[in-house]
Amino acid sequence: MAKTTRREALGILGGAAAVGLARPAIAQQPQTVKFVNVVELSGAGVTSGTNWRDGIELAVRELNAAGGILGRRIEVQHLDTASNPGQARALVTRAIDQDPYILFGPVFSGSVMVSMAVAQEARMPQFTGGEATAITAQGNPYIFRTSFSQVQAMPKVAAYLKDQVRAQSVSIIWVNNDFGKGGRDAIMAELQRRGVRVAIDVSTEQNQVDFSSAVLRAKNANADALFVYLNEDESARILREIRRQGYDKPIIGETVLPSQQVIELAGDAANGIRGHVGLTVNAPIPAIQDFSRRFQAAFNRISDHNGIKGFFAVHVVNAVTKRLGRFDRQAFAEAMKNIRITTADAPGVLMDVSYDDKGNLDRDSFLVEVRNGRQEVVAVLPPIGRS
Repeated sequence: MAKTTRREALGILGGAAAVGLARPAIAQQPQTVKFVNVVELSGAGVTSGTNWRDGIELAVRELNAAGGILGRRIEVQHLDTASNPGQARALVTRAIDQDPYILFGPVFSGSVMVSMAVAQEARMPQFTGGEATAITAQGNPYIFRTSFSQVQAMPKVAAYLKDQVRAQSVSIIWVNNDFGKGGRDAIMAELQRRGVRVAIDVSTEQNQVDFSSAVLRAKNANADALFVYLNEDESARILREIRRQGYDKPIIGETVLPSQQVIELAGDAANGIRGHVGLTVNAPIPAIQDFSRRFQAAFNRISDHNGIKGFFAVHVVNAVTKRLGRFDRQAFAEAMKNIRITTADAPGVLMDVSYDDKGNLDRDSFLVEVRNGRQEVVAVLPPIGRS
């Protein structure tokens, strides 16, 4: 073996010293994990998007205070789609370029539909608040819901109309966008399957202001009940018009119609409406009620279902990543297939939840009635898998 010269020895020692000095500097750099949230923070979807964003923010703050995910601090960036599907697609492309671990949003189904292919191509796991059936019907293995799809929710609504309201005929008013079309098609199919006649089918437009004609047509149809499926602001406007015209038949909705934002915007006009909701801060579940108190303390307002969905999504990411023990997007997407997450293992998910192999979730849901300006749960409905 060749002898090491004094100069070589000094070089080796110097290199070792340099490495030794460098290690503490590297160790001191905080490790982070990045999320990007592409969502409606202005335009028609501002109410939904703002609640979704703040639910994410609350979850991120609380997880960071507890040490982050696998010891890494979470960094989240929020990008505003302005409720424009074209802008949503461009922002998802921009988000992918930043190489986040997970993508959140959008909430509006139309924006999800035109942007999720970009995330799929990048093999980027994406959590959406959109409810349109088509979102998870296209075989995208990277898209995951935070709420029921329309084909999961509408059977519960139709069963309620048939069995509890005892309606033999129903008028339908819906918004002419991806969200509205999917809901309209789903409720019509379920009503038909149960032998309930659709007396009139009325299409309206997003951002519509005047609903006098739509309400008059529904009123003149003289059906046993009215099913309303619009966005938040439009839902509040139509409820005020319904009361103005003296309509006195049962008014039923799904998720949006009896939501907190609609109640606040519609005022007394919201009292008496009923509907199925996947999530509500008034659920008789201590974890959700505690979330509601923390959300209100942080943002000085009551969360709607979108706030719960954003919070829940972050905690699903935390739970699944902890199971994996590493940050691996492909492994994450595969682990989400047919997974079950319980509150015993992950309290932040708020309710036990299961996912199928398409990204649809299943869990308890609720029938509510608006009384004295607030949702009141009148029944807890079991997961579809147990109903």
